[in-house]
Amino acid sequence: MTETLFGGPSLPPAYPERAAWGTAQKLRAWQSEAMEKYFQENPKDFLAVATPGAGKTTFALHIVTQLIARGIINRVTVVTPTDHLKRQWADAAAKVGIAIDPNFKNADGRHGKGFVGVAVTYAQVASKPMLHRAKTEAARTLVIMDEIHHGGDALSWGDGIREAFEPAARRLSLTGTPFRSDTAAIPFVEYAEDRDGIRRSKADYTYGYGEALKDHVVRPVMFMAYSGQMRWRTSAGEEMAANLGEAVTKDVTAHAWRTALNPAGEWIPAVLAAADKRLTEVRRAVPDAGGLVIATDHEDARAYAAQLKKITGESPTVILSDDAKASDKIDSFSAGDKRWMVAVRMVSEGVDVPRLAVGVYATSTATPLFFAQAVGRFVRARKRGETASIFLPSVPNLMELANQLELERDHALDRPDKDPDGFIEEDAEMGEANREEKASDTMEKFKFEALESQASFDRVLFDGGEFGTGGAIGSDDELDFLGIPGLLDADQMGLLLRQRQADQQTRRRKKAPAAEPEAPPLVDHRMLMDLRGELAKNVSAWSARSGMPHGMVHSELRRICGGPAVAQANESQLQTRMKKLQDWFIGRK
Repeated sequence: MTETLFGGPSLPPAYPERAAWGTAQKLRAWQSEAMEKYFQENPKDFLAVATPGAGKTTFALHIVTQLIARGIINRVTVVTPTDHLKRQWADAAAKVGIAIDPNFKNADGRHGKGFVGVAVTYAQVASKPMLHRAKTEAARTLVIMDEIHHGGDALSWGDGIREAFEPAARRLSLTGTPFRSDTAAIPFVEYAEDRDGIRRSKADYTYGYGEALKDHVVRPVMFMAYSGQMRWRTSAGEEMAANLGEAVTKDVTAHAWRTALNPAGEWIPAVLAAADKRLTEVRRAVPDAGGLVIATDHEDARAYAAQLKKITGESPTVILSDDAKASDKIDSFSAGDKRWMVAVRMVSEGVDVPRLAVGVYATSTATPLFFAQAVGRFVRARKRGETASIFLPSVPNLMELANQLELERDHALDRPDKDPDGFIEEDAEMGEANREEKASDTMEKFKFEALESQASFDRVLFDGGEFGTGGAIGSDDELDFLGIPGLLDADQMGLLLRQRQADQQTRRRKKAPAAEPEAPPLVDHRMLMDLRGELAKNVSAWSARSGMPHGMVHSELRRICGGPAVAQANESQLQTRMKKLQDWFIGRK
């Protein structure tokens, strides 16, 4: 090995065969800068905040080798949120000659011979903190806490890591995403008051997405937002309809969102098909590019996988938390060239699959933390020009998060316990799921019945701007953006998006009618409401007789009879559907 500026052996990136553009032979600028600061200050505690895909693992392993070479430490403990990340850290360390045991169990008491240390989960530490304290005290230990935001005091994990690692010789804390929205202090993190008297977390070194994008360390992200008409039945039996993303109450938005994600509707299949078209375009320039669908729970994940198989003819890789082979499946997908992977939470944080380039955000979780983690799976750049495309529902929460991708956040202690947008409660749900190391399939669903969903292309979000004027599925307005080349840098992407939007506006002007059309006859809203009610009763009766869910009955009637969703159907269209139902009842198809 060659010598670094610190006098120790040089290390390649954590994954040299997939190294980001321009980094294979040397440290990235931010890594060198952060290391210089670390060894100038020689701190007991150091917090590095670096955007996902920037190379935190490589940075940390350089620190390890230097501390060992200088005799400051002789043991390493890596703490991660998941079992898969334990293996990922051990594999990365092995590539640079550091033996870390990811299979250590609390019952073992001590790790095997030949290992410099162990990789454990926060849950492991929390269940036996005194065991890990004894191991920490028995040697000069460096503790690396990956995704340290999991160590909030509101979780049992926080108490566990404080008890276990207080006697460590050195502690290196890492995170790549915004800290939690709650106000519980995170162990070993320094807080300082800002001008407003709010105590905020203080990182020793920060490397944000905006900086990484300028340095070509991460990919630019294009968000493809889809709206559409949703219809559902409330727990009180009332049928409601709304356009996804329109200005409505929080409850209506939530129900419309859940309706869109229902596998039995038309929204999800349409968006999955659009995402697969985008993946095909990206693979023209990046042949091994892969896609990831992030689902809300196990049931949805399996249903989405079945729909992807119909679309592509290839069975996607499905990652579920209760699958003992989940880590092997992730590794196999990462090393292969399959098109799609479907997962719940296991691939939302830290997991390294550099070839992921297209994503579908098909989950109802909307915390800044989870969203940033999910986006982080797609931003790792392997060569200059690779782009990321993420498809998501056009709802206000997600639109705001997508537009604030480059916003840096610190953890604030002095804030109200309740958040008007509900982020605090959702963070608590995430903490519960993570603490128990299981997916979000236990999350209680809204008490309603999704009846019908349609998708339409809404807009593209990129670099804080919005592009596109909307359009039907399969329209030129949609295909303009799905067909954007897969190799573009950020400036080229912005220029092309502006050109596509200008093209759309020109097409619309040419199609505009020369004169105002005649006003349509006045609609009798009471008569339409009565017809909708009568149709709903007939659909319920046919559902009870045939066993077919209400939503499927409505979808089949619409397929046969044509026309829009019930909420937009006119008198003639409603009458036609009721006549078709009568035919079914008398056995005439």
